[in-house]
Amino acid sequence: MAGEVENSQMNEKSIPHTVSGINLSRLREKVKFYIEKHQYESALFWADKVVSLSNGNPDDVYWYAQTLYLTGQYHRASQLLRSRKLDKNNSACRYLAAKCHFECKEWQTALNILDMVENNSFLPSFTKHNLTDSLYDQSQKEVVEQSYNLSKSGTCVLERELLDTLPFAVQCPVEEVELIRYLYENRIKKYDKPKEHRVPGSLSCLKTNKDIVVNVAERHYYNCDFRECHKITTKVMSDDPYNTQCLPIHIAVLVELKKAKDLFYLSHKLVDLYPNDPVSWFAVGCYYLLTEKSEPARRYLSKATTLDRVYGPAWLAFGHSFAAENEHDQAMVAYFTASQLMKGCHLPLLYIGLEHGLTNNFKLAERFFSQALSIAPEDPFVLHEMGVIAFKSQEWSTAERYFMDALRILENIGQEVIVEKWEPLLNNLGHTYRKLRNYEKSLEYHKRAGILSPQNPSTYSAIGYTYVLKGDNLMAVDYFHKALGIRRDDQFSTTMLSSVIETLMSEMDPCEGASEDFPAFPTPGKLEFSHSSSQELSDLDINPEDNSSMAIEEVDMDD
Repeated sequence: MAGEVENSQMNEKSIPHTVSGINLSRLREKVKFYIEKHQYESALFWADKVVSLSNGNPDDVYWYAQTLYLTGQYHRASQLLRSRKLDKNNSACRYLAAKCHFECKEWQTALNILDMVENNSFLPSFTKHNLTDSLYDQSQKEVVEQSYNLSKSGTCVLERELLDTLPFAVQCPVEEVELIRYLYENRIKKYDKPKEHRVPGSLSCLKTNKDIVVNVAERHYYNCDFRECHKITTKVMSDDPYNTQCLPIHIAVLVELKKAKDLFYLSHKLVDLYPNDPVSWFAVGCYYLLTEKSEPARRYLSKATTLDRVYGPAWLAFGHSFAAENEHDQAMVAYFTASQLMKGCHLPLLYIGLEHGLTNNFKLAERFFSQALSIAPEDPFVLHEMGVIAFKSQEWSTAERYFMDALRILENIGQEVIVEKWEPLLNNLGHTYRKLRNYEKSLEYHKRAGILSPQNPSTYSAIGYTYVLKGDNLMAVDYFHKALGIRRDDQFSTTMLSSVIETLMSEMDPCEGASEDFPAFPTPGKLEFSHSSSQELSDLDINPEDNSSMAIEEVDMDD
């Protein structure tokens, strides 16, 4: 096995056997048992936990790196050993780190590691010479030729009742029951509120465990707190740059926050280091999706699904590339494939329902939205889409309830989360209250939507229409003009503006303050002037007696 050296050659240190009543020796044996049975993913899971429980004991770190090596995560294994400087003072760790770079065809880096010599450590000559010869042979071949095993996202969500029925007390030692139960709960309850996450006091050393931290980040992601999720994943990626569990979540949150530059850098780094890992091409495809280039996005996402036919996130993004161009049938095929691969994840069901809704198949859309809601009952995206279906079915009160539930969840996360992408939610609330004839609330939510997206003409059209229903035609004219100023071919605003102006013309006086009665003009030859009219004429220096001559002169001028 790569890097394995007799225990007698390892630095002799006092290794703790129990922590908080947990038998670490038993867990260490479990790691080695899974390695012997070639169940490397299980060995990796337990090795990670042992390192946290033993507070980074070098022997446990070595076995953790060994499991990373066996699962093909060579850079992670090397980073783990070198970050703790074990490659400098531990011969077995030095050999394993060099072997990792050897597998990555980074010959010079591997040689540099092997050339490091410490007085208190040594590497068996046969292993060093063996690996050195291989390195030089590979270097010569490279001159002549020049030539993720990713964990499944969407672990099945188990009900609390099922978890309670698991026989922990029967199948686990007494001291490990709390640990095993906590790890199960942490792994499967990804839709729980992050604030409800608590680490038991006896397991406080697991707070900084990467596996636990990434699960917390995933909870933040599914609860739409993307900024907090990004903060956590960025910290994890800085400590462990190639963490395969964290990478899909980090990529997804970069897309949500529209951080195209960060995603561009990450995708290029992954392609350079892991060209045969689907997560690398998934990152590239997501970058092109973010930059609204559907064709190259499909090409790279297709490559990711070719490398791993059961890689669910790539199929989900593949569906997005079709949905962006309104190719509903192809999008639904990709989403259905993702739903089969990501059991227990509500996102494929949400997007299948969304495509059905766009094709006016509201019954099927409601069916898929209901399934998504049963998995993620507090996802504002699902609640919003349920409200849209209720609105289309003219169930105004039901639509209001769904929309308000979604808005309440977003406001509980924090005001900074109410970003431009939630402008449709506020506008839909405005439409719903308009249908319920609550015009004041309708205007309130439409104006809030206008603050989030001030260049959306539909928002101004909706505000103008609400003012028409209130009877305030002058305000309506102003907002219809604003809508047409942004989009000149807005047919609804054009029609409504013409109608409102005609209404105003019939309602308003030509001259404000003038009498509504028509004046009585005197008949010719019998001109009479009142005192007031004589006064007005005198003001103009005209003699009333010359009145008839003025009329004649006007006739002569006409001739």
